[in-house]
Amino acid sequence: MNEVLVVSATSSEAAYVPTRLPLLICGIGKVSAAIAVTQTLAHHADTSRLTVLNVGTAGALRPATAGLYVPSVVHQHDISSAPLSSMGYPVVDRYDLPGGDGSEVATGDTFVADPVQRDVLAARAGLVDMEGFAIAQACSHFGVACRLVKVVSDDADEGAMDWPARVDAAARLIGEWLERNVAA
Repeated sequence: MNEVLVVSATSSEAAYVPTRLPLLICGIGKVSAAIAVTQTLAHHADTSRLTVLNVGTAGALRPATAGLYVPSVVHQHDISSAPLSSMGYPVVDRYDLPGGDGSEVATGDTFVADPVQRDVLAARAGLVDMEGFAIAQACSHFGVACRLVKVVSDDADEGAMDWPARVDAAARLIGEWLERNVAA
């Protein structure tokens, strides 16, 4: 990797990002993430050697899903892409990401804490987050490489409401991954 920009929704998820790495706290949700990343990339002097690393937590959509993932695919789960496409308005709702581990993450503006919704999303992906797709889309617009690094913090069920108590452990894993995988 040449130059990196680490992007996280919250400062708590980025608590252990090495201080040597540039960090953007974009805010929670697709709109906040898209605005922050677009604004940053638009004002970046040279994006040709830049890789954006979106780090943060994710809910597990399938049983026995735990740990750290570097997804190969990110989906936008809360847009009506099939109906819009059938009316002649094609919508991008998926990006393939380089250097992934084969996992897939579904992004939407819903904090998933309902087992019924979780099970519906599990048909498309193993993880769910709230910013990954928007960050990947902003990067695609600017021709900038994008990777996601997600740590499972919950099972996307009623236990997800304990997220604040679980985020520090996830943030530590993110910091360790960055130390091992991102050069100074």
